[in-house]
Amino acid sequence: MQNRFDQELVDRLVRYAAIDSQSDENSPTTPSTEIQYDMLNLLQQELAEMGAQDVTMTDYGVVLATIPGTAPGPTIGFLAHVDTAPQFNATGVKPRVIKGYNGGDITFPDDPSLVLSPADHPYLASKVGDDLITASGSTLLGGDDKAGVSIIMTMARHLLADRTIAHGPIRIAFTPDEEIGRGVTEALPKDLGADFAYTLDGQQLGEIEYESFSADRAVIRIEGVSIHPGLAKDKMVNATHLAAKIVQTLPQATMTPEVTDGREGFIHVTDLNGGSSEMEIKLILRDFEMDGLEAKGELVRKVCDAVQASEPRAKISVEISHQYRNMRYWLEKDMTPVDLVREACREMGIDPVSVPIRGGTDGSRLTEFGTPCPNIFTGMQCIHGPLEWISVQDMAVATELCLKIASQATQGESHSRG
Repeated sequence: MQNRFDQELVDRLVRYAAIDSQSDENSPTTPSTEIQYDMLNLLQQELAEMGAQDVTMTDYGVVLATIPGTAPGPTIGFLAHVDTAPQFNATGVKPRVIKGYNGGDITFPDDPSLVLSPADHPYLASKVGDDLITASGSTLLGGDDKAGVSIIMTMARHLLADRTIAHGPIRIAFTPDEEIGRGVTEALPKDLGADFAYTLDGQQLGEIEYESFSADRAVIRIEGVSIHPGLAKDKMVNATHLAAKIVQTLPQATMTPEVTDGREGFIHVTDLNGGSSEMEIKLILRDFEMDGLEAKGELVRKVCDAVQASEPRAKISVEISHQYRNMRYWLEKDMTPVDLVREACREMGIDPVSVPIRGGTDGSRLTEFGTPCPNIFTGMQCIHGPLEWISVQDMAVATELCLKIASQATQGESHSRG
């Protein structure tokens, strides 16, 4: 069924996805890449042109804007991130629209060997008749989270064009660097000024998420003993061998992303850099509970201690740093924003489903810093890879849901900013 927002959402996502805005974990700057400003500057300009107020960009790279309220109600924030994932090529994205999906396999012009099949992706099988957007096979699409950006911009344009719709003040935020865990700083809650907020960064229609991983990052540094290999007997300590021993000793059969699901956490080796004299291993640690997260960090330390004991001439150090925490710890104390979006879903005939996010969102950090912020679906699927796709109709439902939340909040009890 066609929706009033379908074409605008297509136009926006196709336009935004073609802009390279990949983040870079190895960069110390904020945003981590200059190319993210191509999206941020464009959104700042478009918000100003459509009549939003207080349009600004912070010194930490977040675009903020206000849609003035037309009725008494809480100030609600809506957020999406402009960066795309570093895990796969995001340069030269060529979005394509598949009108009225026929239910068969989808192939990709830039990689004929690549196939997106409903046999492998049951949610795709349920989208017969929908309009789908994919990339061309050589890049990801970037619907994570330019779908969220498109939904919020469409909502904003509609509310600013029709001031007869009753809603309280709405704050919009577009963040950089979410994919590398740096999208929300401690300054954002005050600058956003919302009683509560929502990220538009979820997947399947109906999913309302208020529980995420807790996350730490670990960096292991190994200093070996370097000497000419021709003179190395009983003298060289090869850092690459020690790195390999550490990785092999970590529990690969039970605690890596590829063998865990549901509420199981993991230890994930993301990078090995260096050579025979020095090596660096980067890992991410994930668990839904703090004791589980701490146990994973302790396990990494114990493995490194054991390898260090086996070769005392080497120097092995472990640094574990905080990334984000399970937003459930705060949201379960006040479920107001979760209850509001669930009720809005039900009024639209959608059964809300709350599943734990096997990852994090800007909402994880924003909630931790004081602004309750559950996550709402956009429809994005197969993210961070070349099979990424999204249903335009799912995006349209998410847009309608945002409008319903804004309107419905004016009908309930007043909320005060804590």
